Amino acid sequence: MSIFALVDCNNFYVSCERVFDPYLAKKPIIVLSNNDGCVISRSNEAKSLGIPMGAPFYKYREIIEKNNIEVYSSNYQFYGDMSQRVMKSLEIMIPKQDIEIYSIDEAFIRLDGYERVDVIDLSIEIKKNILNWTGIPISVGIAQTKTLSKVANHIAKKNTSTGVFDIRNNKLQEQILSNFQIEDLWGISYRWGKKLRRLGINNGLDLRNSDTKFIRKKFSVVLERMVYELRGIPCLDIEKVTNKKSIMSSRSFGKLVTELESLEQAISTYATIACEKLRHQNSKSQGIYVFLQTNRFRKDLPQYRRSMKYKLDLPTSDTGYIISTGKKILKKIYRKGYYYHKCGIMLFDLSSKYIQQENLFIKFNQSNEHLMKSVDTINKIMGSDTVFFAAKGTQNNWKMRRNKLSSRYTTNWMELPKVY
Repeated sequence: MSIFALVDCNNFYVSCERVFDPYLAKKPIIVLSNNDGCVISRSNEAKSLGIPMGAPFYKYREIIEKNNIEVYSSNYQFYGDMSQRVMKSLEIMIPKQDIEIYSIDEAFIRLDGYERVDVIDLSIEIKKNILNWTGIPISVGIAQTKTLSKVANHIAKKNTSTGVFDIRNNKLQEQILSNFQIEDLWGISYRWGKKLRRLGINNGLDLRNSDTKFIRKKFSVVLERMVYELRGIPCLDIEKVTNKKSIMSSRSFGKLVTELESLEQAISTYATIACEKLRHQNSKSQGIYVFLQTNRFRKDLPQYRRSMKYKLDLPTSDTGYIISTGKKILKKIYRKGYYYHKCGIMLFDLSSKYIQQENLFIKFNQSNEHLMKSVDTINKIMGSDTVFFAAKGTQNNWKMRRNKLSSRYTTNWMELPKVY
């Protein structure tokens, strides 16, 4: 019988902030989205004070100040590194081929080969080791399918003392699914939930007991598979990591921007991030897409949005060349007199760096690859942006607001934790 488990980090961004600051233990904490806009992570203490997920920060400022809630800006570099540490810890205990990294704080694992071991004891051991090795608390949900393991993990987080929950018993499944709202199921969107309720399907058990042909006709084969998954019949296996077919890098600005120079710095910064991801998956890009836009919610300002694609003669992962090309595209779509809110770059038509079609008229420059490898190595060892392209600028007042940013404890030498 198939056995799946979902390993999920508890309140991940908040847990990361607590690892290097013992003062934060048991204190109410929230982490904010880009430009310190909305709440995207909450400690259990903050949840109990009525702070909802996605809440605009300015609307809850009074409650936050009244209850001395600790507030942090998103520290994505730090969170990404902590996520890698959790996943690497998991790989020490579970073979890599049995792990699917689903998101920054979640991973599915297969436990089929552990029949001689009590999977609950194994899950408790995984939980204990990850906490000891990384400082991040996790919950584990066990079931016959990935969809049911999501349900089990939901119970493990809220209603168990161990943080581990096994839902493989059929009667237990029925009892839990009957109280599991349809919108809380993995993959059910608000629109699908609304439509299902109109058809009398209000909870997980209703969906499990529904007619599969009817579900496929009214919705799709995706939801039909979910019905089978809820019945304990696996339709989704552990997926292997595949390279992305395109890579996007963009951010909203911390303040509205009008000057071309600032926009060029932003595009250069985003191009650098995209190229680092490109090289990390051993790929090259043969297409660049650049976009530029004003804030559509600012009705008091003139609106403008423009984008442009450009095909390269040869696939490349050379940051310098992509920055140069991105800036040329930006100049073509830029219009003076507008207040810009966001820009970004996407690399598309990605291919493996090991397989490349030569061009009869253009010679490939091998030295650029060696340069990029050296830059990546230095920045990995010494910290991000130890070496960077001057096109990114040094006075980036356009960058997104992060007024409550914590230290990058694990990725920057100058921000290592200090012990007194």
